Amino acid sequence: MVAEGFEPVRDAFVRNFEVLGDRGAAVAVYRDGRKVVDLWGGTRDADGAEPWSEDTAQIVRSATKGVAAAVPLLLHQRGLLDLDAPVGAYWPEFKAGGKERILVRDLLAHRAGVPALDRALTATEAADGVSGPRAVAAQQPFWEPGTGHGYHAQTYSWLLSELVLRLTGRTLGCVLAEDIAEPLGLDFWIGLPEAEAGRVGRVAAVEPPEGAGTLRTRPRRNVSEAYADPGSLTRRAFAAIDPLPDENDAAYRAAELPASNGIGTARALARFYAATVGVVEDGARIFTPATTGLAAREHSSGPDRVLVVNTRFGAGYMLHGPASPLLSPASFGHPGRGGSLAFADPEAGIGFGYVTNALARSVTADPRAQALVRALGSVL
Repeated sequence: MVAEGFEPVRDAFVRNFEVLGDRGAAVAVYRDGRKVVDLWGGTRDADGAEPWSEDTAQIVRSATKGVAAAVPLLLHQRGLLDLDAPVGAYWPEFKAGGKERILVRDLLAHRAGVPALDRALTATEAADGVSGPRAVAAQQPFWEPGTGHGYHAQTYSWLLSELVLRLTGRTLGCVLAEDIAEPLGLDFWIGLPEAEAGRVGRVAAVEPPEGAGTLRTRPRRNVSEAYADPGSLTRRAFAAIDPLPDENDAAYRAAELPASNGIGTARALARFYAATVGVVEDGARIFTPATTGLAAREHSSGPDRVLVVNTRFGAGYMLHGPASPLLSPASFGHPGRGGSLAFADPEAGIGFGYVTNALARSVTADPRAQALVRALGSVL
């Protein structure tokens, strides 16, 4: 479905398959609480032939972080969580190693200084709900907390999940399901229920096709070197789980890792973000205007000690920079390494979601997602 006037988004979506190598994908857009784009195509599995159906869901990697961040912000909105309180006030063990002054706000804005671990966790340890929180609580910071920021690619899972558990007695995935996803009717899970496993497609790494031209992504040399260096903070942050889990494994998908293993539809992501900035079709809303402003307000900016580029973060969300002129400065959201992207633009009343099963090398600026954003910008 494409509402009148939004046809350029459909054209860009088609071109992603014809030119940019998409195998199976979906995109959805809400404007002013009303769904205006809902498209899907290709195959359910990146390495298969079964068609992508209307309710096919996919793992969205780090785009999970933006949905997960709504849980502590919702608790703050309810008066249950003070963002300016030390994390140790809720989680006493976290004070170890010189972390007693780290604030809840620092966790959300990637300023806690613990993006990596002295010993990486196995996939089993990462998912057991105990080893990860214990490891980050004991970890000494890699820089003085609050003096800079660096993307907590994997440790974000255990920082947020344990904070929410200590505060509510429920897991983050449970709070998400009961307090956000169910009321909004979202097909999105952190901790995939067994009953939903049959609708989730397989993901696979892909190379950009020849002929993609200037839209092919080539990391800067210093970024490539950082990822290649086993001793760099960049490499260690992304390898906090080693070896990396099989993202198609049922046990991994059933675990709760709020940094990386959220599973859902593009429609759910678009509706979620629409509900963070306004009222969606049936009258539901997640955030008050004050909380929306908090999500979009800059908390961290400048050189990222992990990603080795300049980044900006609000309270749990990546913020678009000057290189995204088609989005308002108030926009906030999160990409997923390999392609997925979801965000809200409060000024335009937009909620946007894109998911794919063809995982490319991109980290924050996948050419397929950017093509869709440009098309949407041309409409707006």
